[in-house]
Amino acid sequence: MDTLLDVVAVRVLPRFRLMLEFENGEQRLFDMSPYLDKKPFNRLKDGTAFNGAHIDYGTVVWPGHIDMAPETLYDRSVPVDSIG
Repeated sequence: MDTLLDVVAVRVLPRFRLMLEFENGEQRLFDMSPYLDKKPFNRLKDGTAFNGAHIDYGTVVWPGHIDMAPETLYDRSVPVDSIG
């Protein structure tokens, strides 16, 4: 990806997935489960903590000062229209 896009909306889905909307209007699905065995994301295995996802400064953040770079969220997610 050449341009850094901010995340403008997030919706928590079952099985540790996130529905993301980026500032260009694109909606993408991000699977967080591969990261849950790594620090600091292992603290999100508690579904309550994961469900606390929200947007701050253009990316997804969770309680406890956990966040993920917006470029990672974009590059490692799939466009919603490609899910089938």
